[in-house]
Amino acid sequence: MIKWRLRGEKMEKLLDMYDVVKIFPGVKALDGAKIDLYAGEVHVLMGENGAGKSTFMKVLTGIYKKDEGSIKYLGKELNVNSPKEAEGIGISIIYQEFNLLPDLTVAENIFITKEPLNSFGLIDYNKMEENARKILKHLNLNIDPRAIVHDLKVGQQQMVEIAKATCVKAKVLIMDEPTAALTEKEIKELFKVIKELRSEGVGIIYISHRMEELQHIADRISVMRDGKHIDTMKYENTSIDEIIQKMVGRTLGNQYPEKNSEIGDILLDVKNLSQKGVVSDINFNLRKGEILGFAGLMGAGRTEVAKLLFGATQKDSGEIYLDGKKISPKTPIDAIKHGIVYLTEDRKRDGIFAEMSVEDNIMVSNLDLVSKKFSFYDAKAAKVMCEIISKYLNIKTPSLEQKIKHLSGGNQQKVILARWTIRGQKILIIDEPTRGIDVGAKREIYHLMRDLISKGASIIMISSELSEVLGMSDRVVVMQEGKISKILDNDENLTQETIMHYATS
Repeated sequence: MIKWRLRGEKMEKLLDMYDVVKIFPGVKALDGAKIDLYAGEVHVLMGENGAGKSTFMKVLTGIYKKDEGSIKYLGKELNVNSPKEAEGIGISIIYQEFNLLPDLTVAENIFITKEPLNSFGLIDYNKMEENARKILKHLNLNIDPRAIVHDLKVGQQQMVEIAKATCVKAKVLIMDEPTAALTEKEIKELFKVIKELRSEGVGIIYISHRMEELQHIADRISVMRDGKHIDTMKYENTSIDEIIQKMVGRTLGNQYPEKNSEIGDILLDVKNLSQKGVVSDINFNLRKGEILGFAGLMGAGRTEVAKLLFGATQKDSGEIYLDGKKISPKTPIDAIKHGIVYLTEDRKRDGIFAEMSVEDNIMVSNLDLVSKKFSFYDAKAAKVMCEIISKYLNIKTPSLEQKIKHLSGGNQQKVILARWTIRGQKILIIDEPTRGIDVGAKREIYHLMRDLISKGASIIMISSELSEVLGMSDRVVVMQEGKISKILDNDENLTQETIMHYATS
């Protein structure tokens, strides 16, 4: 067996995938892809959306059959036909979208299809809960095995997925964007679990867009682009700029655009806004030509404030003034009529209509703009309108008839931007603008936001990425436990540490 030195120790080679090719009709999704993995290693797989990372892992776990290439597991050629078969030999995958049964208990989810039986051939629930408790304790997880999964926080559900994988004594564990929906605290807990698994000799392939995570867990990094293997590097021997350049095939330049917009008078003024048990005494203003960042821990109330402004939920008290006039949006339609729109943090669940076309997703909230007399829909006018806005936002799609679910996360986000910017709205509330978006598309979104500001819009931006808050905001509102703890000018003295101080103190 091949050995490789990692952190001064000899480690066993678990996996070797090389020259892997996968062809779909008209598309070469993988073109000589490769990666290898050693016991006790975290090998981070990076690349823009559409680079082939997920397809590559689906080939490994038997969802797709490779057309060419070799996969060796523990030194022997590997051919599996399903994730269950892969799991049976010690290869487990945790998908970005959880694969849990929400109405079952934690123990039932961990042992699904592997339930212990009693002498009568029935499920032994006591033994199952006892075994689940041992696994959770081994991972230092304080989760009740009898708890119903849908009652757990997102971070706890992520941990249940890991417990489920370790239940089958996985040697290779694949994690696809595991921190996408986690709080900072939950991410730290996840990293502790990863380090524990690594110390036990589990090899982890970790797919992520978040550069700041590399310093905490990465041993090696492999970069893919257009289905090809670009490079593999030890983390300690590379830099973030080098990784980005390999991912996108070019130097990105400044990630964040210059803050050169002219800040004007107060456009939106919020006074003493409250919703019982959710947020209280919210006071802030938004100026014309400004990006106002909202920072804080998950659950601090940022999204709840956005939904109150958008009329998706109702305030118990407080006042909202737009251009000096008092407004009280009771529904999102009211808010839209006032020129306020909201881009949701959960794009897949609340933002897009997955089975509808790009054009339909843009026009779904804009039918009134292309309706003739007697409410007849002008399809030709809609198409022209969508072509213009798609070109402006650089939406990459084979055609406007393409189903939006087949677009990358960055292009889906641009479609939602197109839906609202086509109306020339005054205020855009953008919740987690780049969640699940690769580094190249992030830069495009940032520049689009600044361009919208230059064209007369004002933006409230909610983000959990502090680098994004600092890079994009003209001012920063910090929230903690349903209240505003501080409003900060974004000057050279403002740091991530300062924001975290007000978010937690």
